[in-house]
Amino acid sequence: MYRQVLAIDPHHADALHLLGMAGYQSGQHDEAVDLIRKAIAIHPAAVSYHSNLGNVLQAQDKLGEASESYRRALALNPDLAEVYVNLGNVLQAQGDVERSLACYRRALSLNPGLAEASVAESMALLLQGNLAAGWRNFEKRWRTADYETPMRSYPLPLWKGERLPSGRLLLWGEQGIGDEIMFAGLVPDVVRTGNHIVLDCDPRLKPLFARSFPEVKVISGYDPVTDTDLDIAAHLPSGSLPGILRTTHSAFAATKSPYLVADPAERQRFHTSYADGRPLVGLAWHTRNKQTGQKRSIGLSSLAPLLELPDLRWISLQYGDHDSLEQQAAGAPLHIDRTVDQLADMDFFAAQVAAMDLVITIDNSTAHLAAALGVPTWLLLPFAPDWRWQLQCSDSPWYPTVRIFRQPQRNDWSFVIQQVGVELTLL
Repeated sequence: MYRQVLAIDPHHADALHLLGMAGYQSGQHDEAVDLIRKAIAIHPAAVSYHSNLGNVLQAQDKLGEASESYRRALALNPDLAEVYVNLGNVLQAQGDVERSLACYRRALSLNPGLAEASVAESMALLLQGNLAAGWRNFEKRWRTADYETPMRSYPLPLWKGERLPSGRLLLWGEQGIGDEIMFAGLVPDVVRTGNHIVLDCDPRLKPLFARSFPEVKVISGYDPVTDTDLDIAAHLPSGSLPGILRTTHSAFAATKSPYLVADPAERQRFHTSYADGRPLVGLAWHTRNKQTGQKRSIGLSSLAPLLELPDLRWISLQYGDHDSLEQQAAGAPLHIDRTVDQLADMDFFAAQVAAMDLVITIDNSTAHLAAALGVPTWLLLPFAPDWRWQLQCSDSPWYPTVRIFRQPQRNDWSFVIQQVGVELTLL
């Protein structure tokens, strides 16, 4: 339709803008930028044109240009709370957390009910290590448009940390596999409150969690209508546990480590099958995360200097199609075990991971699994990390066995790989 309009009037600004947005939504970012810029040239006072251009440029990782577009939109209309959030996100990706916080707070002053601003502020505070303040607004995550897990509407009260007089406490997992694993580190704390617990998790985690938390009834798919025998008296999503139990850094001392237990027989079988006298080093380099996967992933070819180091036995812990993985690893001394499907059978995968002497991984579920199992884990992080890894520190309050290697500047994996290589030679 927009092309038909432009065939009649090539200078129709709205048609150019909307066609550009259609291109953006279909992944045609270069075309989208060109079309929206043409619209701006015709109608430079259109606030939405500048704002949406910023969105496309941000998707292209052109953060400086995106920032300029958002600022132009705000110069035209300084009351746009959503644009302040977008600008804050860009600033945070550039490493300027303080100025990003200022943008989120400005957005909240304009629109106190904007959940995206509240949650963005929360994550920036958590990134800075301000736990008590950060967890408060984290509870507004359910109201954001792109949160993947819906809030469950059970006719039950939310747990607030108390000892229940009767019945069981239902804890249920949210977000992805890695998040469920990380938040499961607080399950032993909840057990110590004296409550009887039911843990509702992803079916792939059920065998692993059942072995690791014998005091807890582990299920997948709680139904309040059919599961009345469980006698649930209160519930809480697992991502809300830190707001009760981890409001200070000293509170992390309560984290049991390791808190996950792999199948000991399978672990030994993996270790025996891989062992050749050299340290076993597991490697994961890619995540499919649609929002941040590109900046968190590393091309396997970039890791070649590590794979070439002598006296190490490299084992792939990367999920994905085995044929594709073998093509990526062609010629590299990296063993790909076709008996393991890292996404389908997490318990079997946990045994493989537990057999490693060291795991080197990007920020994906493998990092959480290895660290929760107590395996020494070297975590390779992008310049602007996820909130849970905080800033600058080389360790993690969530996992005592994690050692963090951070990009010193955006997109610079070479420094990280060189640093890891030096440390590997010292093993």
